[in-house]
Amino acid sequence: MNEYDIITIGGGLGGASLAKTMAERGARVLVLERETKFKDRVRGEGMTTWGAGEARELGIYDLLMSSCGHELPWWDNYVGEMQVLHREMPATTPQRLPTLAFYHPHMQQALITAAAAAGADVRQGVRATAVTPGPKASVAFERDGGQAETASARIVVGADGRGSLIRKWGGFAERQDPGRLLISGLLFEDSRAPDDTVRLVADFGRGRGAIIFPQGASRARAYLICGIDERMRLQGEKDVPRFIEESVASGMPRDYFEGARAAGPLATFDGADCFVEHPYRDGVALIGDSAASSDPSWGQGLSLTLRDARVLRDALSATDDWDAAGNAYATEHDRYFTTLHRVEDWLTQFFYQTGPNGDELRARALPLIAQDPTRQPDALFSGPDEPADETMRQRFFGEI
Repeated sequence: MNEYDIITIGGGLGGASLAKTMAERGARVLVLERETKFKDRVRGEGMTTWGAGEARELGIYDLLMSSCGHELPWWDNYVGEMQVLHREMPATTPQRLPTLAFYHPHMQQALITAAAAAGADVRQGVRATAVTPGPKASVAFERDGGQAETASARIVVGADGRGSLIRKWGGFAERQDPGRLLISGLLFEDSRAPDDTVRLVADFGRGRGAIIFPQGASRARAYLICGIDERMRLQGEKDVPRFIEESVASGMPRDYFEGARAAGPLATFDGADCFVEHPYRDGVALIGDSAASSDPSWGQGLSLTLRDARVLRDALSATDDWDAAGNAYATEHDRYFTTLHRVEDWLTQFFYQTGPNGDELRARALPLIAQDPTRQPDALFSGPDEPADETMRQRFFGEI
């Protein structure tokens, strides 16, 4: 009874989506999730269009929309008070879909419930204590109260987030970029932000940015981005007024916050990418933030997680040799993550580099982009299969 095809450690977006889709294909799946009730934390709650496309491919788009999802067809960019983009996402992306927003705890509950309904063995209130890689990898875990068990599987999938223990137990080497950005986030109720539009504002002079993702019913998740050298780590209720004032100073309309109330915790996180190369070895695969947590300032984490789940599903479904499937998944993951990593680096330089170098870059590039918007890379909206080579960088930076 403790032998499975797949064990996912973590029942969030990646783990539950993979469990659901593989259980529907006849796999025996065990999901181990620490939380018995999902709680609000500051996390990504906006999924760009290519991630919505991955949700559709995984068969969870309609589930998200019926349980927690909110479609945002418009995306607006502002530099100060000047609007520089008003984009209809379903009309301008290959996926023909909007941006999605949702309240994270409701999403988690909907997906883990769907995984159980599909036939996965879902156990909540369970903590993994060890993973032993191998041809039949095993997981030791404890229920609340200390009851210990062990289960084995053809493949163990680490979906336990940025601070992944599975990464350590599986013997993966972690890499981390130098810190450049900090991002703070806060959920608001009774916000006046338009319910159909993502708004991103940039303050080039100070290297600041802010973005808001409405979730419907006057709820919105707002984020504030600054350079790490500012050391602006906003935390807790006492810093809520400053979060609002700094967001407004960066270009977010004040009326979005008038009458609004903070409805969750305020926290700040380092934006540095943290990742492993080739996230599969010896019966253990990593997906989502366990494999690669991209800078949340660019909002790619949710989409990347669903791409991982879909690519791993397809690899496992294509062959009985799951070791080969795991390696195929990891090779493909490295390809698309490298693309996103590269484009995020370009955008960080473009939007957040201050001083003469940043001013010179933008003075050269912005007039050319205004004449030809295809100079700006679209991987963060349309997906990592979009062009992102050296020629694309040179065009974006106005060097050719």
